[in-house]
Amino acid sequence: MDIDSLTLRAKLKHFFGFDSFKGDQERIIRNLIEGKDTFVLMPTGGGKSLCFQLPALVLPGTAVVISPLIALMKNQVDVIRGFVSEETGIAHFLNSSLGKAQIQEVRGDVLSGVTKLLYVAPESLTKEENVELLREVKVSFYAVDEAHCISEWGHDFRPEYRRIRNIIQEIGRAPIIALTATATPKVQSDIQKNLGILDATVFKSSFNRPNLFYGIRDKVEPEKDMIRYIKQHPGCSGIIYCLSRKKVEEIANLLNINGIKALPYHAGLDAKVRAENQDRFLMEDVDVIVATIAFGMGIDKPDVRFVIHYDIPKSIEGYYQETGRAGRDDKPSDCITYYSYKDIQKLEKFMQGKPVAEQEIGRQLLMETVAYAESNQCRRKLLLNYFGEDYPADNCGACDNCLNPRKTFDGRKEMMLVIRLILSLPEHFKIDHLSHILAGDSNAMIKSYHHDKLPVFGAGRDHTDRFWSAVIHQGLVMHLLEKEIETYGLLYVTEKGKEFYRHPYEIRLVEDRVFQGRGSDDEDDEETAAVGAAMRGGGGGGDAQLLAMLKDLRRDLAHKLGLQPWILFGDPALEDMSILYPVTLEELHGCQGVGEGKAKKFGGPFVDLIRKYVEDNEIERPEDFVVKSAPSKAASKIFIISSVDRRLSLDDIAEARGMEMSELMDEIEAIVSSGTKLDLNYYIRQEVDEDVVDDIFAYFRDEATSDSVEAAIEALGPDYEEMEIRLVRIKFLCEVAS
Repeated sequence: MDIDSLTLRAKLKHFFGFDSFKGDQERIIRNLIEGKDTFVLMPTGGGKSLCFQLPALVLPGTAVVISPLIALMKNQVDVIRGFVSEETGIAHFLNSSLGKAQIQEVRGDVLSGVTKLLYVAPESLTKEENVELLREVKVSFYAVDEAHCISEWGHDFRPEYRRIRNIIQEIGRAPIIALTATATPKVQSDIQKNLGILDATVFKSSFNRPNLFYGIRDKVEPEKDMIRYIKQHPGCSGIIYCLSRKKVEEIANLLNINGIKALPYHAGLDAKVRAENQDRFLMEDVDVIVATIAFGMGIDKPDVRFVIHYDIPKSIEGYYQETGRAGRDDKPSDCITYYSYKDIQKLEKFMQGKPVAEQEIGRQLLMETVAYAESNQCRRKLLLNYFGEDYPADNCGACDNCLNPRKTFDGRKEMMLVIRLILSLPEHFKIDHLSHILAGDSNAMIKSYHHDKLPVFGAGRDHTDRFWSAVIHQGLVMHLLEKEIETYGLLYVTEKGKEFYRHPYEIRLVEDRVFQGRGSDDEDDEETAAVGAAMRGGGGGGDAQLLAMLKDLRRDLAHKLGLQPWILFGDPALEDMSILYPVTLEELHGCQGVGEGKAKKFGGPFVDLIRKYVEDNEIERPEDFVVKSAPSKAASKIFIISSVDRRLSLDDIAEARGMEMSELMDEIEAIVSSGTKLDLNYYIRQEVDEDVVDDIFAYFRDEATSDSVEAAIEALGPDYEEMEIRLVRIKFLCEVAS
């Protein structure tokens, strides 16, 4: 079909009200109208949907749009009907949410030629009755939206997507347009091969979203930090992503309790409830949606001002796509992610039941996410490099690492060592294997290749394998190293890298960030610092002068009482005091790790000092900030406390609550840390030898620098079991520290 530019722009104005196209939209649309296969790689907010919606409206026949989510279909159909109001049948979706009568209505409109856009899920497309329906109509083209779902290397692989090509052949071949916001070169290659569109015209837009701020925060009391951030941005729309349905419900409930209008969204909810919650978010009845990754694909809400990842995503592609739902109106928006290596360990455990090949892919994607989170490099540069694009500047000015740059060092010797290793090996290997060789960390794979016999094995043992992983990642960004596309993750040295090796020159590298409490099982570790980096629009440091005074007071009181300073108040508690200026014991209870008992026992001198400091310096205190607890937790807490008071066995309590013993201990530790004393001596006497109790108690009283269980296990050695240490730690906290 031949259509000139003026006519095309007139159609754009008529149907959508826009005066001009954005970026490559017109070229993409022309390519499709001319009957050519098309591949579109365009970031979220770039206008992908228009690239198939406008051609569908001007071409004869019905365009079949294959889309992965019912919510996305409904949203796009509503948008089209809103623009083209004269005929509601012009766009339909066909999926499992429809009843028999609705399906008959859709079939009637499709067969009569009214429907120009038919959205189908891949599962629906494969049904024989739908294949027969589409055989009877003229298909103008097939649009495969969220095409990354085709690839096993994509972040949202859907096996049904790999059947699309065969179904298209059954229905009848027509031009294909594949669209995605996230695809590495490997994923792009997979998509084109699987759909049989290797000759497609490729349109690749820049992945850079200059209006987005990227920040990674240490996952220390994330709920409190989130609530503080959201309250500092009243009336702003935001999305919080969690990996589990349970956590989605908990966070949504917590936000509402603390005066923030929020709703949950996950696959466990009834389809009608999900749709209603989505609509209420779009209509701004609520400010925040708390969701699993299933939310937001293609949702047309331009003014999402923040996207928060409570849990680290499983891949960089997933992270990029989900953060891309912020700031689609091109206005400044924040993308904040909470990171703890414990979350990575959990995700690795979830993979264990999957096929080995799938585990390998998942682990590789996960390690890329770890490298991104822990890096001190410009996050924008890292993201763009991952998708095969260079960012020209050294400092983007809109990520936590660029706003708070770390010291650099001349890394030419380190990079030359990496290149020397890679060039010396007859085969290619992945980052983790190479970094273990340089650090001198032997494992089964290294031994199987006899790489522990290499001259360079352990040549960099002054540094950890994580240090060497950071060096290698920076070599990739500098194009001294590259990854092979077909064998995803295997490294080789580029011509630029070989030239650097022959004639080395100064290169500035940065070490990766060290996150607090890596791998610790103790969420409330007193050694763990409060969230440190001040990100744009949220959070910030406390009063340094007051903090110094509080530490002096703690040291003096601890000396008088003959206790370790941490037993009084940990650093996170003092840092909160320097931010919130609590002047009563009740307000002090709102600080991190300060229970009611601890506030009463040790808090008096601290609030007296703060009150005097506030008066002397005429400080305007912030509004009281106390995160209220969810009532469901209170019910469990009351049951446990009353059961302990009745001296029931912990095994019986765990069984009554349907818990593992470790889960019950987590709950008990949380109860004690909140200030409630529990007398577990009756149970400890039954389960732990008296000498063992004395040894562990003495350790916490005389040697420990924190109440960390992990540190105690390491210090006490293998003769003491973790459960014994946890039980005696609770006894110590109740009798001495609270």
